Amino acid sequence: MNVNLLALVLPGLLACAAPTSVSADAWPQGTVRFIVPLGPGSAADAGARLLAERLTARWGKPVVVENRPGGDAVIGIAAFVGANDDHTLLYAPSGTFTIQPFAHDKLPYDARRDILPIARVSNTIVPIAAPASLPAGSLAELFALAREKPGELNWTGVSIAEFVFAGFVKSTGVPMSRVPYREVQQALADLAEARIHVAVHAMAAVQPLMQAGRVKALAVTNRARGPTAPQVPTVAEAGYPELTVDGLVGLFGPRTMGDDLRERIAADVRAVMEDPAIAARLVASGQAVNFGAPAEFGAAIEEQRAKAAAVAALGIKPAR
Repeated sequence: MNVNLLALVLPGLLACAAPTSVSADAWPQGTVRFIVPLGPGSAADAGARLLAERLTARWGKPVVVENRPGGDAVIGIAAFVGANDDHTLLYAPSGTFTIQPFAHDKLPYDARRDILPIARVSNTIVPIAAPASLPAGSLAELFALAREKPGELNWTGVSIAEFVFAGFVKSTGVPMSRVPYREVQQALADLAEARIHVAVHAMAAVQPLMQAGRVKALAVTNRARGPTAPQVPTVAEAGYPELTVDGLVGLFGPRTMGDDLRERIAADVRAVMEDPAIAARLVASGQAVNFGAPAEFGAAIEEQRAKAAAVAALGIKPAR
């Protein structure tokens, strides 16, 4: 981790107040903050704002969303950990922190210790996409084409799904080059123009290009097909179950938060998610509704961590 990033996040951590905690029945006692370590307009941001609106009405206290993007999500997560109070929660994809230990030599927090799962809200749908002009209509055809033209095809991606794809490419010897991008939009523009041959990106970013006929989805990395593109098979259905990984998006609390309060908040999240309008808006942002209580959410995150560790053991680092 570089010195400049440490300079940004350490003051907040050093200024941590003593842990505060109230009973589940008395909570919340004031404004609740959702810190999102991604920018406005992301799928996680959309979900956070949707829940904040409904939970404000349910709790009778303001729920505000605070975007803290940058630094490979370290800045936002450090702000959450540094707040160290049960009225400041993290709303994020778990992939932002499950792969961080493999990208950074040092982090200002321990995600397993400092970030407690409260409620899974959704799964980000992640297609493995290609230009419409690429002569491959399935993953099998894509990998066959890559072997027919070694070194000619390239790919890019983000987050945990990209990391798992990188592991697959290396472990199976598919001769494709990985291309890092700083900006997702530039990567997708190059995908549409066939300068990039494969992109592993969230459906929210890819779908407009699919609808315009410029990009096609060969499969989704999720366990289940996406609700906005049900014709696209899962990677398991396409014959590559080792590429399966779900984007887990939800709400997290600090390490001082008691189990009873986590369960109470999760129950409230579940209650507001029962509104069909909530599901429709989450689906429209490229997600699949998939509530999970603290224990279930935590187990899914541990599974994701194990998958990331297996990829890192191949000597691969996540894209940054």
